[in-house]
Amino acid sequence: MRVSQIRIPVDGLPTQWFNIVPALPEPLPRPKDPDEGPSRLGQLQRIFLSSMLEQESSQQPLIAIPEEVRELLVQAGRPRPLYRAYRLEQRLGVGRGVRLYYKREDLSPTGSHKVNTALAQVYFASKEGKKRVITETGAGQWGSALAYAAGLLGLECTVYWVRHAMEMKPQRLALMKLYGADVAASPSSRTECGRRLSSANHSHPGSLGIAISEAIEDTLRSEDAVYCLGSVLNHVLMHQTIIGLEAMKQFELVDDYPTLMIACLGGGSNFGGFTLPFIAEQLKGKNETRFLAAQSEAAPNLIKGEYRYDFGDYAEHTPLMKMFTLGHKAEMHPIYADGLRYHAAAPLISLLRSLRVVEATAFPMGEREVFEAARLFTQAEGFLPAPESAYAVKAAVDEARRLKRDGGEAAIAFNISGHGFLDLDSYEKVLFQ
Repeated sequence: MRVSQIRIPVDGLPTQWFNIVPALPEPLPRPKDPDEGPSRLGQLQRIFLSSMLEQESSQQPLIAIPEEVRELLVQAGRPRPLYRAYRLEQRLGVGRGVRLYYKREDLSPTGSHKVNTALAQVYFASKEGKKRVITETGAGQWGSALAYAAGLLGLECTVYWVRHAMEMKPQRLALMKLYGADVAASPSSRTECGRRLSSANHSHPGSLGIAISEAIEDTLRSEDAVYCLGSVLNHVLMHQTIIGLEAMKQFELVDDYPTLMIACLGGGSNFGGFTLPFIAEQLKGKNETRFLAAQSEAAPNLIKGEYRYDFGDYAEHTPLMKMFTLGHKAEMHPIYADGLRYHAAAPLISLLRSLRVVEATAFPMGEREVFEAARLFTQAEGFLPAPESAYAVKAAVDEARRLKRDGGEAAIAFNISGHGFLDLDSYEKVLFQ
């Protein structure tokens, strides 16, 4: 029997997160304060957990995953399978020289990879005595994940959700509320930043940068709350490396190794979590692999952005970080894959992009060709990817077709970062109307 699913047992779950910072070819540029105004670095202790700030600046290559967090990860369905996409290969007619694999992060309780860091952050928040976690969300996957983790561990959860995405996804809103979250459409009337933007434009669609500003403002005025971020920062990408660490073991089981790795990228947590353990191997000269980030032309930060210091949020609450950025006040066209609509890429990914370790491609804002690739994948493999994950599928299909045309050979691995069952309205509007 041909077996497409590649699994590792529960006792094969990684016991340590991987930190690529010590392995980088050059030091990661440090965050800094702007030339004017109050110190943003000075207020980080009021915004973030002390344990997360320690992980953020750690130079240790491996950081132990607490046993309680590993138990939560197992409850959430880890380890997750890697699949050989035999049926997609047949549909594309690529032949034996092109092997397609995909990792199933859509199998989490909330339907995305975001649970991996949500469980860790809420666990540490409970250990530090916090009563409430506060965040923003774009597509809704991160908000759902943090609400899920907070519900498991008995903390309150507040989510500022980008308005246009929230209005598109009433079922995901219901899911967050079922987990116990208090959800506000951003820009909201709850913060000074939100009120200012809403008064100027009552139908403002919002953005991740604005929602981050609202979440931080809420945190700064609360005594027993902490801000949790779902992407961009080092500690978030490190929590997500559990994806890549599992994948390394799974490729060993089938005696193969990816020559091309693909994941969608908005801020970078999904892409980094999937690729960073493999990037470290390449930096050591052990393997030759290409790493391709799939983006939207609505926010092609790695392609059209400038590599410079910029704020992570609209209202300039964060320190300046060196990133590929479109500008923290850039206006971006709404798309269905709202998780990809962020102005900047993670500092870690940005450095690797500047060193030409990471490549990037972007697809049109209309999203039809991306969703067509998702339809092909769904019909061939049977699983419906999230709109964001559809970008990785599209890039993988394009690369496979190119190799077929040119007669090349490759093992292509891509990450299905989430499922699309709560995004069916988006698929319907793009493909069937």
